Amino acid sequence: MPGLRVFAVGLLLMTAPPVQSQETPSDTLLTMQHYLNWEQVSDPQIAPDGSKILYTRRQVNQMEDKWESAIHLMNADGTQPRFLLRGSGARWSPDGTRILYIADGQPSGTQIFVRWMDSEGAVTQITRLTEAPINPRWSPDGKSIAFAMLVPEKKPSITISLPPRPDGAKWTAEPRVVERLNYRMDRLGFLPDGFTHLFVVSAEGGTPRQLTSGAWNVGARTIGLPVGVGLDWTPDGSSIVFDGFNAADADLMYRESYIYSAEVASGTMRQLVDLKGVWSGPTVSPDGRTVAFVGYPWTRQTHKTQELHVVGIDGKGMRSVSADFDRDPANLVWASDGSGLYALAEDHGSRNLFFLSLRGAARPVTKGSQVLQGGTLARTGVFVSVRSSPHEPGDVVRFALDNPTQLTELTHVNDDVLERIKLGQVEEIWYNSTEGARIQGWLVKPPSFNPAKKYPLVMEIHGGPHGMYNVGFDYWFQNFAANGYVVIYTNPRGSTGYGTAFGNAIDQGYPSVDYDDLMAGVDAALAKGYIDPNNLFVGGCSGGGVLSSWVVGHTTRFAGAAVRCPVVNWLSFAGTTDVALPGFYGYGLYGFPWEKPEKHLKHSSLMYVANVKTPTIIMTGELDLRTPMSQSEEFYQALKVLKVPTALVRFPAEAHSTRSIPSNFLRTQLYMLAWYKRYARPPGGGATP
Repeated sequence: MPGLRVFAVGLLLMTAPPVQSQETPSDTLLTMQHYLNWEQVSDPQIAPDGSKILYTRRQVNQMEDKWESAIHLMNADGTQPRFLLRGSGARWSPDGTRILYIADGQPSGTQIFVRWMDSEGAVTQITRLTEAPINPRWSPDGKSIAFAMLVPEKKPSITISLPPRPDGAKWTAEPRVVERLNYRMDRLGFLPDGFTHLFVVSAEGGTPRQLTSGAWNVGARTIGLPVGVGLDWTPDGSSIVFDGFNAADADLMYRESYIYSAEVASGTMRQLVDLKGVWSGPTVSPDGRTVAFVGYPWTRQTHKTQELHVVGIDGKGMRSVSADFDRDPANLVWASDGSGLYALAEDHGSRNLFFLSLRGAARPVTKGSQVLQGGTLARTGVFVSVRSSPHEPGDVVRFALDNPTQLTELTHVNDDVLERIKLGQVEEIWYNSTEGARIQGWLVKPPSFNPAKKYPLVMEIHGGPHGMYNVGFDYWFQNFAANGYVVIYTNPRGSTGYGTAFGNAIDQGYPSVDYDDLMAGVDAALAKGYIDPNNLFVGGCSGGGVLSSWVVGHTTRFAGAAVRCPVVNWLSFAGTTDVALPGFYGYGLYGFPWEKPEKHLKHSSLMYVANVKTPTIIMTGELDLRTPMSQSEEFYQALKVLKVPTALVRFPAEAHSTRSIPSNFLRTQLYMLAWYKRYARPPGGGATP
């Protein structure tokens, strides 16, 4: 069985020294073993007075093969870091005396808790819900907490009458009757009957009160399903603004959501935004007169950069204040004087903080080759976020808005792991592609890189396809480099962070336009003079799986490929993926399959499988509903019939992606290393061994 042989090699690679060991001591190279001690920080929350910072810290539970989260606390200068409690989603009360957070509670499942931040540290379980609370938020006076939650609803179904069951008979369970278009979602499985709505509960505990109701979802964006709820209180606590789509047939729509407000006392609801489009993430100005949110008017374009909009709390005067910014603002925070908003935005592989004035001007607050993730602002003008860079994993940082160049790193959660590790250097490159396109990419070099030598090259392709590789630390790429490979990763056309025109350039041309950009990137790497042209390898997941399967059908230049969670057949994909039909097909891509089947076939990797000569390993999660296993099976069966060296690796507990579980993160990388090692060609030429 090919899979068993590959796994054996993978285990060997986990313990054997990498190919660079003759130049770099093996105990100074980043291995998969180190990942078991890796930690992640996220969601930093600075106290209103700027004195303390909460943040979430994750680490691998090696015994149960999962990530575990805990809330930590430290002083604003980074001193006295300490574990606070188990849970996540911590938020300071407006006066800074308490925090709310989510953790497992009674009777079961996640519940909302409140902890006093005095020396006693008393904790109260606020809710006793049967469904999980979503995005809890304090009221301005700290007396109430708003949140969203599923309201179960048993819909009428087809009624049948079975004959009486004999005593003691064991019949199979009743079938699932489905009458909704979107009845399942990746990572969630079958969706429960019911709808997500707003609730308010006393911050001292008690029975939650439902504010919204009906056959629609608060937080629905794009396809009528809730994917997180954006909500905020007005400063006087009288109303809550939120996003969603109040329509019974919302799952048949695409790129539609709106901004609403609900009165807390009565539940009376008003729609603040009527313009058809995808609008989300509302936040209310300090004076309570204006609501800011992101989105864009409805369009058939496959990609459109989000714009920052504002509207009066009365629903009047909606306008865009993005001007020519042409980047996606996120993590909106109002300036204290209400003159504009601070927002994180992707730009050319980095993510920095910008200030967007209500007058339409945008200016960078922070600059540089870095990635800022999340963040909050104290009344003192101090901003906290998580920062990562090519050689620095994510850590909590702080800086004053009036002096953002003086950035202080407050945590060092992986310094112990990296203490003796020699990392590969990361080099930014720019190169030309077809139609005059300029493409940005990066090369990661082995730790003991010698430009006089020839190195095998691994190209990794990002998913989406509307996504962006960034300059943050990447464990995989550094591990490839530690094993003697040069890694190239690029942002071809279709990527975000470069504006609407660049992102939309693959409209009606995916995957083909971006293929040109990827091959031009390989050529740019070869031009450096230190890449072995006979040992090129390619891989990617999701949108990267689409492109890597397309690559091997259009060139034989690669010695091996790792196609992960791909789409290879747009016709069969339409009816088997979880949520794509009305949007991805009805308004984007090439129309519904029954309307233009020839276009779907033209852009399906499966139609070019007879050209494939590259040994290809295919990896997909068995629970994947986004790019279902059937897509990988189609490609695998075709390659086997054509006698192309191939293996199918099925991850039993994974949904979309093959590396959300810690051990599967290790396995995915080790399978790729084993496959690339198996099909490496002799340096300088020769046939595949």
